[in-house]
Amino acid sequence: MDEMNRKRIEVLKKQYPSGCTVELVHMDDEFAPPAGTKGTVVHVDDIGSIHIAWETGSTLGVVPGVDMVRRLDEEIPEK
Repeated sequence: MDEMNRKRIEVLKKQYPSGCTVELVHMDDEFAPPAGTKGTVVHVDDIGSIHIAWETGSTLGVVPGVDMVRRLDEEIPEK
C-alpha cells in the first residue's frame, strides 16, 4: 500500500471511529437500506471500507467515494 492510501485510511478511521453513529445519504446498491437509515460503525478496514451495523439488521459496508454516509454530529455541506 502506498503512503497516500495509508494516510487516507488513517483519516477515515479517525473520522469514523468504531461506535459512532452514521446516517445513510446515498448507496448505489440494490441491497442498500433506504436513505436516512441509521447505523453504528463497526470498523474501517485496511482498504478503507466502512463497515456498519444498520438499524435494519443489515451489515452492508460503505465504500467512500462511491457511497455516502454522514456522522450524525456532522453537517452536510451545501452544494
